[in-house]
Amino acid sequence: MFGQEGYRLRLEWGAEGVAALGGQCAVLVIVDVLSFSTAVDIVVGRGGSVRPVRWADRSSAARPADPSWSLRPSSLVSVPAGTELELPSANGATLCDLAASTGAIVLAGCLRNAHAVALAARSLAADGPIGVVPAGERWGVNIFTNTGELGPLRPAVEDLLGAGAVMASLLGYGSASVEAALAAEMYARESVEDVLTGCVSGRELIAAGHAADVTLASEVNVSTAVPRLTDGVLRP
Repeated sequence: MFGQEGYRLRLEWGAEGVAALGGQCAVLVIVDVLSFSTAVDIVVGRGGSVRPVRWADRSSAARPADPSWSLRPSSLVSVPAGTELELPSANGATLCDLAASTGAIVLAGCLRNAHAVALAARSLAADGPIGVVPAGERWGVNIFTNTGELGPLRPAVEDLLGAGAVMASLLGYGSASVEAALAAEMYARESVEDVLTGCVSGRELIAAGHAADVTLASEVNVSTAVPRLTDGVLRP
């Protein structure tokens, strides 16, 4: 089966993308803009940490000390430094946990910290390949009730945009696969705000009264946080 071998910058989707790139890349960047990676950026940027919980394990996940904290980024803007949260998600959290077993260095990226994560990835990769994995969504999951069984992958344009933002800051590191280059090109030509408010995931959140989460996720390069997965926890 053909892959993206030979390129220093690579991009594949979802759990299958983690499996395809994890054994080949020195660094994997997991991108789940709405909303796991954005939530992680906010927590880590405030000096906290996040333990990603696989969707299959969500029922046994410890509840945050404050039940008002959740996967919603707007609920996390006042998280105190030193707080460690366990956050389950069908996409970003599950992929981070999967990526932990690949041997690659795992970072969590979004629009807010795209440039900072790209700079860190360049340094950590030590001239090795870098893989960026847009998480996408899963059919069958209810993001508001934290219920449902994982269905097939639905590619999500907000994650492609976030992956493109990371890739745009990686261009020049080395050869980019067509998939990686097209993501960077999409980011360069599209309005971030228009994409996030117009895509299915953004419209769903806005209709449910969570427009503030979409606004936070739409902010580009406002954060220098670089969440790195160490011993199962995303830390600065």
